[in-house]
Amino acid sequence: MTNKYKIAGIGEILWDILPQGKVLGGAPGNFAYHAAMLGADGYIFSAVGNDGLGREIISRLSGYNIHLQIETLNYPTGVVDVTLNEAGIPQYEITEQVAWDFIPFSAQIAGLAKQMDAVCFGSLAQRSEISKASITKFVSLVPDSALKVFDINLRQHYYSKTLITESMQLANVLKINDEELRTIADMYELPGDDLLVCRQLAKEFNLKMVACTYGANGSLLCSLSESSFMETPQVAVKDTVGAGDAFSAALIVGILNGFPMKRCHEMAVQLSAYVCTQDGAMPKYDYKTIKTELHEK
Repeated sequence: MTNKYKIAGIGEILWDILPQGKVLGGAPGNFAYHAAMLGADGYIFSAVGNDGLGREIISRLSGYNIHLQIETLNYPTGVVDVTLNEAGIPQYEITEQVAWDFIPFSAQIAGLAKQMDAVCFGSLAQRSEISKASITKFVSLVPDSALKVFDINLRQHYYSKTLITESMQLANVLKINDEELRTIADMYELPGDDLLVCRQLAKEFNLKMVACTYGANGSLLCSLSESSFMETPQVAVKDTVGAGDAFSAALIVGILNGFPMKRCHEMAVQLSAYVCTQDGAMPKYDYKTIKTELHEK
């Protein structure tokens, strides 16, 4: 890369309790982690509890090259019970009334928001009014020139049409998977195939790009003027937790560097496929081993 872009994830940070044990997760944290692994200046904005699980999160993340804006609160640290089906696809049971439901906002956070080149946020952490207000303020303060990624991340019952609409109005990039796209198409009564639905969303909400992932069946990027579909590489899947967040991070790093859509797409596909071969959402890796060329235009 030619610049040390400042890239933030704001929202949930938690432990995914997998069959083989607990692993660090939460979509915004995963996104910031992978952005940092790809050479960006990564920031995580969230909250943990004043407990052993919270201290372990801070300790673990302190070993990575990420800026931690993680408050310690008198609520339990978030956990998610994750079960995997035969294809390795995760199913989630998400604990409520945890620290990331109460992410505070401050003058310091406001100042940092104004410095960001990109931010990723989702719907899950907006299930509480306190975190929703903090996320909305943060994204609103990010410069207009920055990329504002809404990773829609529909989970259980923690979303509504009003919340989705408000979030897409804040964003200029939408990340969604195929099941979520069908839900949103029905919600907004959008006809047509996936490309047409994505373009209707881009037009309606003035989005620069929509990224739709299909798991093992490929992924689609589109703007109002171009599109790219790519097959998913065939890999030995351990689990798919965090693969979509890795996809988003690589995509955004590519866009910030001014790469063409196809190259951004290739980077995102390669990294997300690699993450599927690893345990958990935040594996350590050298980007060179996954055949990306992030530092060369």
